[in-house]
Amino acid sequence: MQPVFNKPLRDHLMHPTTLRKDTAAWKLQVWVSFGLAATLCGAGLAYLPGADLDRAFMVMGYMFCLSTAFALAKYVRDNEAQRNDTPMWGLVVWGGFALAMALTAWGLYRMDVNPTYKAFLGVSWLFLISTVFTLAKTLRDAHEALLAERDAR
Repeated sequence: MQPVFNKPLRDHLMHPTTLRKDTAAWKLQVWVSFGLAATLCGAGLAYLPGADLDRAFMVMGYMFCLSTAFALAKYVRDNEAQRNDTPMWGLVVWGGFALAMALTAWGLYRMDVNPTYKAFLGVSWLFLISTVFTLAKTLRDAHEALLAERDAR
């Protein structure tokens, strides 16, 4: 039985396909979404009521989540066709992402602020994380398309 949607990688390597690029509209949407998510998170954290220590903890948590999400996206993409990294590196990347998400969620949960404010921070944080994965994929696709275009010449 032939797969309908996800063709095995070996089929793609045996039959070269035309170069696919993202549209300008898609790239704009990805960047606008990431910018909007970062702006919402920044505004939420800048006006966070409470102690400066809570604000600093949350900013560090958001930055930790942001960097580990980019690292995880790269790790997953690099190991898509075959394992290129050691199992320990996989543990570090997945563990770092899980730890960043868990600690940030814990910090958000334990803060003594209005539940509506917590909901705003939580939703904007999850929006930021989801846009990171989309942005990372878009940037990587553009890079691979550029390399393929260069090699085709």
